[in-house]
Amino acid sequence: MQVLQAPRAGGPDPLARPAPNFQARVGRRRLTDRLTRGFVRLGGTAVIASILAILVVIVLETLPLFRKASASLDRSPDLPAVGTPLAVGTDEYREFVYLVTERGVQVFAADGTAQKMSSLSGLEGATIAGVSDRGRGALALGLSDGRILPVQVRFEVSFEQGKRVNRPGVGTSKAFVIDPAGGQIRVLGHAGGESETSFVAATGPRKLALLRVKKKAALIGGEKLEETRAEVSLDTGGEITALAVDGRGEDVFVGTSRGSVVRVDWRDAELPKQAETVSVARGGSAVSVLGQLIGDRTLVVGDAAGGVTSLQVLRQGGGEFSLVRVHDFDGHASAVAGFSASQRNKGFLTVDAAGEVRLFYGTTGERLLSIGGDGAAARRVALPPKANGIVAAGPGGKSWSWSLNNPHPEVTARSLFGSLWYEGYERADLVWQSTGGTDDFESKFSLSPLVYGTLKGTFYALLIAVPVALLSALYVSQFMHPRLKAQVKPAIEVMAALPSVVLGFIAGLWLAPRVEKVMPGLFLAPLVIAAAVLVALAGWRRVPRRWRQVMKPGTEVAILVPVVLLATWVALGIGNLVEATLLGGDYRGWLLRTLGLTYDQRNSVVVGFAMGFAVIPIIFTIAEDSLSNVPPHLTAGSLALGATRWQTAVRVVLPTASPGIFSAVMIGFGRAVGETMIVLMATGNTPVMDASPFNGFRALSANIAVELPEASAGSTHFRILFLAAFLLFVMTFIVNTAAEVVRIRLRKRYQGL
Repeated sequence: MQVLQAPRAGGPDPLARPAPNFQARVGRRRLTDRLTRGFVRLGGTAVIASILAILVVIVLETLPLFRKASASLDRSPDLPAVGTPLAVGTDEYREFVYLVTERGVQVFAADGTAQKMSSLSGLEGATIAGVSDRGRGALALGLSDGRILPVQVRFEVSFEQGKRVNRPGVGTSKAFVIDPAGGQIRVLGHAGGESETSFVAATGPRKLALLRVKKKAALIGGEKLEETRAEVSLDTGGEITALAVDGRGEDVFVGTSRGSVVRVDWRDAELPKQAETVSVARGGSAVSVLGQLIGDRTLVVGDAAGGVTSLQVLRQGGGEFSLVRVHDFDGHASAVAGFSASQRNKGFLTVDAAGEVRLFYGTTGERLLSIGGDGAAARRVALPPKANGIVAAGPGGKSWSWSLNNPHPEVTARSLFGSLWYEGYERADLVWQSTGGTDDFESKFSLSPLVYGTLKGTFYALLIAVPVALLSALYVSQFMHPRLKAQVKPAIEVMAALPSVVLGFIAGLWLAPRVEKVMPGLFLAPLVIAAAVLVALAGWRRVPRRWRQVMKPGTEVAILVPVVLLATWVALGIGNLVEATLLGGDYRGWLLRTLGLTYDQRNSVVVGFAMGFAVIPIIFTIAEDSLSNVPPHLTAGSLALGATRWQTAVRVVLPTASPGIFSAVMIGFGRAVGETMIVLMATGNTPVMDASPFNGFRALSANIAVELPEASAGSTHFRILFLAAFLLFVMTFIVNTAAEVVRIRLRKRYQGL
């Protein structure tokens, strides 16, 4: 039986209530804990909300890229009876429409009221039999008496009393006789600018007349016109049905009634010659339309069976020029009757005999839009200079005007991530080239080279950082003396504080030239260092024990550091010797001759060293903490059972800490993926897909940093850069999610140890 004893006099009473001040302290601590938890939750919520807000902004800027083209009918006025339209056009504001008929050029307001009927003084009683339309009002009229009359429809815009005033006008130039026999010119083509113009006309079923006019400054009397004439008789089946001339006046394209396209080489103005014949049209049907896209390198062919095809003149393999078939578009159900090319991009319109208008994009080969075709009799179509509408005209004064919403026609899944056949290229390729030097330059927005470059830079960075960081963490946590560890670990962690822009600057200006000089030695260094460490180990074991005991366990690294430095110096010397004796004295030339590899001074190896240096502290710190936090009883039990320290570290400590080690590697991966300044400054920043370690690359992050300030808001370029940011976000999210899933599974597997 237990006897309760009274408390001693003056002693504390265990049953007494706590003092009031103690209760107050406990209350304050609880309040502090609640406030702290609230602030932590609020901060975490704010971080998550900020990330989600950034993601929402990125998605909202990206979504318009994938909206389909659309058109809405604005008006369909009946124009005064003007006959069958040979061509139609409009000004950039779509306030006026002009029609070319056999009687002349007539301009109408948007509501259909007549504004100006040009008598075209150069007609001299002749009628218009054919038209060649180069866009923006540049016309060449084929006349019934064998002449060609250049015409320019202009719209002069001025601002009067704060209002925009648009005045149409029609100007003509000197008419040129191209058919001395006076035959009617129904089929013709023309190209050129202010200083030189090229005309070509069909003067017979298989006969071409060519005229090149150059303006030359005369010593007296102003400008002088120099005319060069030539004729070509085609050796081909079928009659001439369509003509086109490229913008440089070098090639003439002839469509025939048997579905073939003949290319006439006109590089020699006086001696043009038939170069080749290519069968294009479906089923051998007649070629009804020939036209060229902006830049005059892509030829569009429409045929009587409704087929629409694009060709390019290419010099493949350094040989002769030849016509190459590029795209077969989704054609019409009836004969193609009209064509109009965009003056802003590679888009173009076609209209068939049933009045259906289709909008295509020349580079992607995609059909973007189909309108009409419900019995409307449209025969001619035109895109305004801003490509924001469609104008069509048919017999009997019928006309239609649509508003077109198509801000990003060049964007498709294949153009962003697949291969496209761009103008001037010998084959389909993956290309990022957002800007060019001319107005007709075609932007190329394939993100594949940028994704490839991001992964390539990350691979080389982790190839250097992961082995160094993990082996260092294993040694520091399991073998290094505690006093030395207390100095080494903080020093490595301080490395993470170095700004990446400083590392990139050093890598680009100092490291890259030095790596270029000693590259063979760098490849030999791992072998030489490994051999030197083994030799040093064998020598250390032969040292008498009493001498070895002078060094405290875990401080042997002091001996290895000079060994590694000496081995590196020897490796660089051996590399110079190998280059001089085996590589012909120039390893860069040997790489090019033997392996076909070019060496860029700023390349993936330099990025690997610089970015690896930036990633090592993160991986080392997390991995070392994981290794050091392995329960001591596991290590003690392994050593007690007779295992060596190395066996314990590799077979017990390393597997147990594997969740943390994997997380360290994945965090390092995320750090390398998002790195910007090092990649920007230490590589050539060229968007190429080349696995060679001696070439540079361009990463997504660096591309965004370089081009976003120059991209105009709302443009295709601007939105694709946001899409690149979204890809970076997705890549990081996937990596972090996968890392967390693997970490949890590994922890469950080893938590019972």
